[in-house]
Amino acid sequence: MTRILITGTAGFIGYHLAKLLLAEGFRVHGFDGMTDYYDVALKQRRHAMLLQDPNFSATEAMLEDQEAFDAMADEFQPEIIVHLAAQAGVRYSLEQPRAYIDANVVGTFNVMEAARRHEVKHLLMASTSSVYGANEDMPYAETDKADTQLTIYAATKKATESMGHSYAHLWNLPTTMFRFFTVYGPWGRPDMALFKFTDAILDGRPIDIYNHGEMYRDFTYVDDLVRGIRLLIDAVPERPASRDEIEEGDSLSPVAPYRIVNIGNSDKVKLLDFVEALEAEIGRPAIRNYMEMQKGDVPATWADASLLHRLTGYRPQTDIRDGIMKFVAWFRDYYRK
Repeated sequence: MTRILITGTAGFIGYHLAKLLLAEGFRVHGFDGMTDYYDVALKQRRHAMLLQDPNFSATEAMLEDQEAFDAMADEFQPEIIVHLAAQAGVRYSLEQPRAYIDANVVGTFNVMEAARRHEVKHLLMASTSSVYGANEDMPYAETDKADTQLTIYAATKKATESMGHSYAHLWNLPTTMFRFFTVYGPWGRPDMALFKFTDAILDGRPIDIYNHGEMYRDFTYVDDLVRGIRLLIDAVPERPASRDEIEEGDSLSPVAPYRIVNIGNSDKVKLLDFVEALEAEIGRPAIRNYMEMQKGDVPATWADASLLHRLTGYRPQTDIRDGIMKFVAWFRDYYRK
């Protein structure tokens, strides 16, 4: 039974990925810091559900605690590591930037060191569409230059991409970085727009709509995302013998077994259309509070996910209305609203 270590299993995406891998018969160990960035009870509930499976075990400690992480890794002996844990949130990074350096840079270094020591077959690490920063050419492709990050959150994620490449090159460590695009769905984070909008509309409170609604996002349903990660686990990058081996559009490094892959729905949705779909599902209009663009935010994201399809044969394709329907059903059930 293949042993897979997932960091961030009490988090939104980590929970869904662990659930999928357990259903497929893998042995999964989760590592999570249970920070209070948002409701810890939600994180505890996710872990409690995973712990009902005998093939799941977990360690609760901070990523930046190298001693704790090494002790866990030495005991579990992972064959594959999927590193999802991070200090998330673009807006929170304006208030608490040090948390992002500690968790995202130092924590990721600890994960990479463990992967090197245990010579894992594949290290997969989460990045974000935010690394594209001020880029304006869309859809975003993995081969695009991405050097204009607009927040410390995005900068730490770009730093981990560079760190991952260096370890892949130095230690021949097969590494895949995936860039997520606005993930949503049941058990989602309370700081995300869909969660906040749903809660406010049901309570009759106003919702804040930035840039007067002139924003576009490539909304990616969480089940589609984790299916993409699952398939990428088997798409292990290999160091090419020469640059000529790399196909056009492939982000494979010419000097390392390292690749960057977008995971997105490949469809940009206007924020106001997203709000209208949510209003229709809930059955009542939102009280809209139109605001200026928030510092560090970008007006649009849109993924070119053709490389994911080329590597795995898979395309995320959940329609935004179907995804919103599933989220609202979960929200009403969980919060009894």
